[in-house]
Amino acid sequence: MTHRNILLLLLTFIWLPALAQEEPAEGVRDPRGGERIRAAHAAYITQRLELTSAEAEKFWPLYREYAGKRRSLRQQLRDARMKGADEKTLLELDLQIKQQELDLEKDYTGRFQKVIDANKLVKLRQAEVDFRKLVLRQVQQRQRRRR
Repeated sequence: MTHRNILLLLLTFIWLPALAQEEPAEGVRDPRGGERIRAAHAAYITQRLELTSAEAEKFWPLYREYAGKRRSLRQQLRDARMKGADEKTLLELDLQIKQQELDLEKDYTGRFQKVIDANKLVKLRQAEVDFRKLVLRQVQQRQRRRR
């Protein structure tokens, strides 16, 4: 493991426990929490994909653009639920959004492959899953400590 990778790995495991330790008042979300998670996510993904500086410089703006569009699509379904849409409408909207997400993924897969190789793109998918599990474990540990 290179010195850079060790540093990124350490950053990741410093940030995540910090998320679990700093507890805002009950029912209040820490506005810095999202920033810390994004920073830990970037460090984790960069390390797992073993991105070079040149790759990271091109990859992260593209990834943030992709993630923003994906978040926007998912928000549409949450908004429809909040507005009390009926079940049939929600089912239809869910399918439409899944198709749009697939189209988005196809488009960005081509864009990502101009920046990183296919091997790193495959690693990206698994790294995203692993990172979500890592954050979920931290949140669960935090909740257990509150009890």
